[in-house]
Amino acid sequence: MVTLTETAAKKVETLRLEEGKPEWGLRLRVVGGGCSGFSYELGWEDAVQEGDEVIESAGVKVYVDPNSVQYVSGAQIDYVDSLYGSGFSINNPNSKGSCGCGHSFQA
Repeated sequence: MVTLTETAAKKVETLRLEEGKPEWGLRLRVVGGGCSGFSYELGWEDAVQEGDEVIESAGVKVYVDPNSVQYVSGAQIDYVDSLYGSGFSINNPNSKGSCGCGHSFQA
């Protein structure tokens, strides 16, 4: 379903410890908006919500709500640190296109 690279999993672990949330999982949501129609939201989640898909990848629980599952099935979450900036990146095989900023996509 959704996987994390080793780099992303290590960054999640570091951030959880820094924020005092060592047991929390990562919430992945697809929301309407952005230049291309949809965008991703990542955040912390302490418990599964009704209807969630729960995926454990590289030791991290990833929670995906029922409306977002169709858009992110097969996606991989990575963490990129470069001269242009750093942050989480989602490689999504379901995306039919994206905008120049890289924060939104078409389904």
